[in-house]
Formats: sequence, C-alpha cells, structure tokens
Amino acid sequence: MKAGIVGLPNVGKSTLFNCLSNAKAQSANFPFCTIEPNIGVVNVPDPRLQKLESLVKPERVIPATVEIVDIAGLVKGASKGEGLGNQFLANIRETDAILHVLRCFDNDNIVHVDGKVNPIRDKETIDMELQLKDLETVDKKLEKVKRAAKTGNKEAQKEEAVLLNIKKNLEAGVSIRALDFSEDDYEDYVKPSQFITDKPVMYVCNVDEGSAVSGNAYVEQVKAAVKDESAEVLVLAVGTEADINELDDFEERQLFLQDIGLDEPGSSKLIRSAYKLLKQQTYFTAGVKEVRAWTVDIGATAPQAAGVIHTDFEKGFIRAEVIAYDDYVSYGSEAKVKEAGKMRVEGKNYIVKDGDVMHFLFNV
Repeated sequence: MKAGIVGLPNVGKSTLFNCLSNAKAQSANFPFCTIEPNIGVVNVPDPRLQKLESLVKPERVIPATVEIVDIAGLVKGASKGEGLGNQFLANIRETDAILHVLRCFDNDNIVHVDGKVNPIRDKETIDMELQLKDLETVDKKLEKVKRAAKTGNKEAQKEEAVLLNIKKNLEAGVSIRALDFSEDDYEDYVKPSQFITDKPVMYVCNVDEGSAVSGNAYVEQVKAAVKDESAEVLVLAVGTEADINELDDFEERQLFLQDIGLDEPGSSKLIRSAYKLLKQQTYFTAGVKEVRAWTVDIGATAPQAAGVIHTDFEKGFIRAEVIAYDDYVSYGSEAKVKEAGKMRVEGKNYIVKDGDVMHFLFNV
C-alpha cells in the first residue's frame, strides 16, 4: 500500500519524505526539483514490537512497513499538463492515500510559487486540479455509458445516474470522498475508476519550530476549512524534523525533542497516521527465530491474514491460534498464556484484531 505526498512546490514535501524514509530525495528552493517520484519503504513505529522483543528475545525483529511516494509539486493548470502536470497526476493515481502538505509558516528565504503564504488557497489549488482530472475521467466514462443506457441497458442506466451525480458535485468543487454512495454503487461504479479525489487524505500542516506543539493561526484556518471532510489534520515542523534526523545519537534526539516540547518525532505520528489512513492494521508472529509485525487490511479474516505470510497458508488454512496482545504481555510468555487458558483457537470466519499474536495451522 502506498501513500503519496502531494502539495505545491516548495512546501516541504521532499524534506518530509527524507525525514520519513532516510532516502535523500532532492529538495531545493525552486519548483520541479523532484520530477520522477521518489519511493521510500518506511518502518511503522510500534512500541508493542519492542515489548514482544523483550519478552521473546528472538534472533531478529521485523517491523511492518508502508510505502511513501514523494510526488513532484503540482501547480495551477496541472490537469491541463502545466508543469509536467499529467505525469504527476498519473503518479498520484497509483497511490492509495494522499498526504497533502500545506505550508503554514512564514520565511522570506523560501519562495512561495504564488508569492504569499496562504494554505487555504494552496489547498483549493490542488483540490481543483485533482477534481478537474477526475472530471475528465467521468466525462470519458459517461460517453460510453450513455450510449449503452440509451439502448435500455439497466446496468448502464444505474451507472449513468451515479456518474452524473459525481460530475455535478465535481463541477461544484466537491471531492468524491465527501459523497455518499450505497455500498453496491460504490463497489460497482466508483471504486473501479480509481478517482483521485476518492482517495483518503490527511493534511500535513508544515509549521515553524515554535508552532510544532500547538500549531498557529494558519493551522486553525486549515482545520476550519476541512471540518466537513473526513480528513485528519497533522501539525509537523518539517524543517525541525530534518534537523533531528541529522543527529545520530538517540539521546541527543530525545533532548532536542524535549527542548521543543515533543515526546516523539512528529514523523513517527505521521507514519502511524498514514498506516491508519490506508486502513491497515498489525498482527504479530512471535517465536525465537523472529518477532514480526504483519500488515493486513482492517476487517481481514484469519485465512487472509495467513495469506500475507504465504499464499499456501491461506489455501490450506485449518485454524489459527490467537493470543490478544494485552494477554501476551500480562502473562509474559506463550506458555503461561496457554496455562491460563487465554489462547483461543479460531476458524475461517475470525476477523483479525489489531495486535493479535497469531500462529497458523495449514495443510497444502
């Protein structure tokens, strides 16, 4: 699963990407220094993994990961190909969620493509370009569907009604993620089109160091502007995070964080939030060889979770032995959990819960 970082040029996207991935994407004080999308595989910070490590003492520990894509800055007119816009929009379409970086700090040394800092205008610029691209997609689909609908095809008539509703809203500046659809309509007519404005979004307010803890007036404007969207707003001092990242010593990093009033790097919160935005959760396997965090969709069944390890595990699934994370920690070992009768045996219909410690039995 991929989360794509988007925003206008010079709002801090590539700096943020570098903080998250430790891969040094080019970041400079001019538009379009990022042209090809940079992709980083980022570990998901999870204190539960460290706790399991301390109890099991395995040979190795493997965290869950999420892919972050640094997409070059969009500009007004991108939907018409301005500033290599079509390429960038195609890159966004391939992601599963959007991290929309908004500049919420003043600094005369860092140019703003529109001359003045205004995160609401910046948000609307990006929204409009993404909506225009989706409108293009809707119009193309409608051309085909209308022809079929005229012949009396009931399925095409249903799809036409859904697409016309989407078109009307996009023309009014409303993103697809803000619309309500029946489950069937969404699965049949909306989801297959991979509309850009249907992707879940998180707004990342890039602030100065002094605003890292409580935000500022710009952040309040953003929160007010997105209150009707089902979107999260995260405050992050990206430049400060970059400075923290340069420190090799863990204790020095902690002191730096304490000095500005943070208990952990904002980038850790961002990665966890992106993981949730992608509707992902974690289950664990724990043995002397390795303790490992595995990523599954929220709502996944036990066989689907087994299939993440290997397709054979899903095909030949018999049952899963499941220990709740809290039980594992409170009893201290798998053996003691079993003694206390707290290990459960679950079948094919079991819905995996975040933090489950699992062991699968299968036969192929």
